[in-house]
Amino acid sequence: MVTDREPWSEYVAQWIREAMRIEMPLFGVCYGHQLMAHALGGVVDYHPAGREVGCEMIQLLPAAIADEMLKQWPAQFPAHLTHEQTVITLPEGAVALARSTHDPHQIIRYGRHAISTQYHPEFTPGHLEAMIRRRHALLVAEQHDPAQMLNALQKTPSAQAVMCHFVWSRLE
Repeated sequence: MVTDREPWSEYVAQWIREAMRIEMPLFGVCYGHQLMAHALGGVVDYHPAGREVGCEMIQLLPAAIADEMLKQWPAQFPAHLTHEQTVITLPEGAVALARSTHDPHQIIRYGRHAISTQYHPEFTPGHLEAMIRRRHALLVAEQHDPAQMLNALQKTPSAQAVMCHFVWSRLE
């Protein structure tokens, strides 16, 4: 967890600050999303409402309309999620571009070349299915419904495309 402040993680946080200083393209996912926020002065901690897990809808926020990368994205799209910690407070200058019903910071823009997602654009339904099955007892203990989560699994092309668009736009 980012809040563990492990030496390797704090080293990477310093690297993120240096990368931002030289405007290196950065795309963070889940832990990377949280670590970017922490490195740049935001607050990361356990989500007050507990774990977010499953295939959930992501809603773009008004700021996404002006964002070069997201301005033509659908207003909402499904994404695969699994996290306990979250960005509680954005770093100065960062902008939240999307949310879920559980988490107000699903996509954050940190600068012209730096963005991150709390959700997992790299996951397929099979990845999330394996995680749900492996954590079945824990999810039930936390009052989640694994069967409902499994039934809700679907492909998430728009969520995946955010990461792909970021990468491809840097290669042009």
